[in-house]
Amino acid sequence: GRRRGQAGRAAAAAGASKEKFDARAFRRSLNKSDKYTRRVADDKESIALMDEHGVGYSTRGLVAQLREEGNRRQVGEVDVRLAQAYGFCWGVERAVQMAYEARKAYPDRQLHITNEIIHNPSVNGRLKEMGVDFIEDVDGSGKDFSRVQEGDVVILPAFGASVGEMQLLNDRNVQIVDTTCPWVSKVWNAVDNQSKKDHTSVIHGKWAHEETVATASFAGDYLIVKDMKEAQYVVDYILNGGDRAEFLAKFENAMSEGFDPDLQLERIGMANQTTMLKGETQAIGKLFEKCMMQK
Repeated sequence: GRRRGQAGRAAAAAGASKEKFDARAFRRSLNKSDKYTRRVADDKESIALMDEHGVGYSTRGLVAQLREEGNRRQVGEVDVRLAQAYGFCWGVERAVQMAYEARKAYPDRQLHITNEIIHNPSVNGRLKEMGVDFIEDVDGSGKDFSRVQEGDVVILPAFGASVGEMQLLNDRNVQIVDTTCPWVSKVWNAVDNQSKKDHTSVIHGKWAHEETVATASFAGDYLIVKDMKEAQYVVDYILNGGDRAEFLAKFENAMSEGFDPDLQLERIGMANQTTMLKGETQAIGKLFEKCMMQK
């Protein structure tokens, strides 16, 4: 193809190489640095501004009133109902709050973010209005970090960032505000453990999605499957063999560098992009579990 898939090149992003350092140890070292934070300050002014902008859980608007009235209100002849499950998940709410708190904490410093904070145009638009610079790969040629200078503040979005990007930012001596959802971080730990046990990580996700790009960068050998159909294709290959060239072409952008399906599907572990349907991830996991027991 014209370019390697985003997941495939994430581990090498910014010149970083998995073989040169332990990704989990690197993350732990960041935690000890005064140039890195992943804590929510629970700043009341920031939370109030989110409420004013309509980008968080409302504390005074119609949604708040509906919650107090049993999720239902009659307005004239209109019956207004609030869904039982609605709004942002906990990890997204946390990330947006941390971004707002970062703007208040560093009023005179340039703020950047390595991707959309979440997939919500209104929220991203508010951050741009607040002077946050978005560093995105808009055309597939990679992200341009050249405008990030020492002393700037860089926000990592809810989906996370690749280990290569983290290393680049650490080397550039910026203040890192890591809003990565803790549930995403748990997946990173899972693929790291699988790598240490010489297991290939089968990641249920979309290879171009920023969360999967980040997860793949923390993995050793990996293969990304989008859905049950692709998972079944891999299972059939494991159990019955198949056309190796076809396999490599099919997963060209969705596998680790130098992946060999005849060698690296002997031992596997499961991981997922947390925004994929939980039931589908579980079904794919069961499919591979049954496959490993059969082979």
